[in-house]
Amino acid sequence: MALYVTSQRNEYFEEIYERYVNKVYRKCYSFVYNQEKAEDLTHDIFLKLIVKIGSFKETSKFSTWLYSITYNYCMDQIRTGKRKTEVALYDNMEISDEDDGDQLDFHGNEISKSMKQMAADERAILQMKYQEDFSIREIAETLKITESAVKMRLMRS
Repeated sequence: MALYVTSQRNEYFEEIYERYVNKVYRKCYSFVYNQEKAEDLTHDIFLKLIVKIGSFKETSKFSTWLYSITYNYCMDQIRTGKRKTEVALYDNMEISDEDDGDQLDFHGNEISKSMKQMAADERAILQMKYQEDFSIREIAETLKITESAVKMRLMRS
């Protein structure tokens, strides 16, 4: 990351991209549950990263900082999306998961259904804690809230 900031050479940015693109995509997908929309959001986030990477102050891990950008950008898109309506080009499009052969057990299906019914910000905080293994402090830094607020939101969610 530091090499890219100082030299602006594409190969260094490509390394950052390769290292983090799947994580950013998965996080975007967890917000929108739409493959094409998640790809668009991922692309937008990496464009935003090119502009903002010079402002990274190294007070936290780069991955935490990138996650913060991802989270905030996705939340902004969801907020603006609530004001807009979208019409699908094809009504009966199916998105196939990469894990076609794997069947979730009953409890996994119930958790998945529950997560989809939650508000995006509630779902995101649970995913940060239990899927991404963020500490309470890292979540607080990412969301710019206090640690006690993180604990309360986790409990409520």
